[in-house]
Amino acid sequence: PHADHFSAAGYLKDMTGAPTAIGEHVVGVQRLWQKLYNVPELATDGRQWDRLFKDGEAFTLGSLHGSILFSPGHTLASITYAIGDAAFIHDTLFMPDSGSARTDFPGGDANQLWHSIQRILALPDTTRLFTGHDYKPGGREARWLSTVAEQRASNRHVNGHDERSFIGIRTERDRTLPMPKLILSALQVNIAGGRLPHAEDDGRRYLKIPLNAFDENIPWA
Repeated sequence: PHADHFSAAGYLKDMTGAPTAIGEHVVGVQRLWQKLYNVPELATDGRQWDRLFKDGEAFTLGSLHGSILFSPGHTLASITYAIGDAAFIHDTLFMPDSGSARTDFPGGDANQLWHSIQRILALPDTTRLFTGHDYKPGGREARWLSTVAEQRASNRHVNGHDERSFIGIRTERDRTLPMPKLILSALQVNIAGGRLPHAEDDGRRYLKIPLNAFDENIPWA
């Protein structure tokens, strides 16, 4: 589940009847945040989705055929969707002039992100990579599409770096980043498959905000 945006998976399933799917390691995310939110009633076996993808698993969307690359680092459950000559790489690599995604969320790991990036960059040079965010450095126009070859040649966090230097760069950068504004609101919905909490005895639904939820050593706590 995305850390700081609300998932609409539950709504879309209700409106269209389409099945929902997510990487199988979402159960680890559920267990982690179940404790932080103190919601023992939350099922942590992934049953909120219709399908839990394994690394390397194939899937179809109509006439499209794709496969899953387990891509942890930004979170412990992140996956890449490879479909034909395209890969949807979420928060792993950003556009080359931005670098890579943060790894300081609970369950994130810079070492794992490095290895996930190497798997993505092992795809054919012409593979189109669709990234999850773009921060428009220098005020340029928004971009979201690159290729494996472009990322190898010019990504500021990858080109000219090895695993050790990447971890150093990523860790130092993460120390400067603020906490996303919606993380504590959004995740309790996202770990439930994009569904709001059940109404309480007064008929209202409540979002729960745990105070001092994060270790004091995390800079954005």
